[in-house]
Amino acid sequence: MRSMAIPVHYSLRNLWVRRVTTVLTASGMALVVFVFATALMLDAGLKRTLVSTGEPDNVIVSRKGSTTEVQSAVERSQAGLVAVLPEVAVIGEPLVSREVVMLISLPKRSAGKVSNVLIRGMEQAGLRLRRSVELSEGRFFRPGSNEIVIGRAVQAQFSGVGVGEMLTFGGRQWHVVGVMNGHRSGFDSEIWGDVDSLMQAFRRNSYSSVVLRLTDPQLFSGLASRLDADPRITLSAKRETDYYAEQSAGLSRFIQILGLTLAGIFSVGAIIGATITMQAAVASRTAEIGTLRALGFQRTAILTAFLAESVGLALIGGLLGLLLASAMQWIEFSTTNFQSFSELAFGFELSWGIALGSLLFAACMGVAGGMLPAIRAARIGIVEALRCG
Repeated sequence: MRSMAIPVHYSLRNLWVRRVTTVLTASGMALVVFVFATALMLDAGLKRTLVSTGEPDNVIVSRKGSTTEVQSAVERSQAGLVAVLPEVAVIGEPLVSREVVMLISLPKRSAGKVSNVLIRGMEQAGLRLRRSVELSEGRFFRPGSNEIVIGRAVQAQFSGVGVGEMLTFGGRQWHVVGVMNGHRSGFDSEIWGDVDSLMQAFRRNSYSSVVLRLTDPQLFSGLASRLDADPRITLSAKRETDYYAEQSAGLSRFIQILGLTLAGIFSVGAIIGATITMQAAVASRTAEIGTLRALGFQRTAILTAFLAESVGLALIGGLLGLLLASAMQWIEFSTTNFQSFSELAFGFELSWGIALGSLLFAACMGVAGGMLPAIRAARIGIVEALRCG
């Protein structure tokens, strides 16, 4: 008996002949792939938002052991020592910003809801250190004033924060003078103001962190060693990119576990649906299987053909699910960051890696759902099959 493979168009033709069941089964798989892909896209969007917040030649200096700037405290004397380190870039004056970072509560546009917003007090050099941030409306705050600039996401998520409006916190009235665009970075979810004005309002005697720019990114290890070796300074340094990557760890893990768990649960139903569909296909085509065997096609060819049909069904669903997931890139998501306990806005990010991973996941569901029916089809004898015809 000759060893022949059944053409691929045979499997595709059968999917078209049974187009009603194909659409129904593929729709179930599309839902699973949609959940799987959006979970990965949400995690990728979170990481992109926070990692893009940092710059490779910027360094955040904070208290040793602190995981966020909110928890850190840097004494004024220590901040002064950091500002004159030889690794700090100087353009007219040292590119150093002594900053204070706190949380305030603001009402969301959703009625009755209040959430935390991160407010950052900085020196004027802080604006130069954030090269990706630009004004989209109004102007930046003036030194020593009760003026603030809000991020684009804060303006979208909260009420009463438009340019020209007044906010009350820290026992003072604060005038919103501008809206900044951080280009989907974490700065879009912050409010900026003058460091001295905010420290006076909140009665703070110490800074939260010192942000500086290196003359050369390669000098980071030397600066970190210098801080560790100086007994007067109980501070540690992190590259800004590393710091913000760590800020995404907790929320990223939660998104991954939740999304993949839901996708796993839904995939069981999709696999069962594919199995039922393929079992029905085998039952209705028993005589056809006998004819193929009589023509010389071996059992492995029959198994491969039905398995290819199941995988093709799954890939149709996978492509549909990806198409739906791609539309989520236009949506911005807002939730509480577990590290800072402040509201953070970020979007869905689709990449080629996520697309290929989602299609591979769909193909695996197709293999799992089609394996038993394919084995059953391959085991049908020629005589038994032709009798059914």
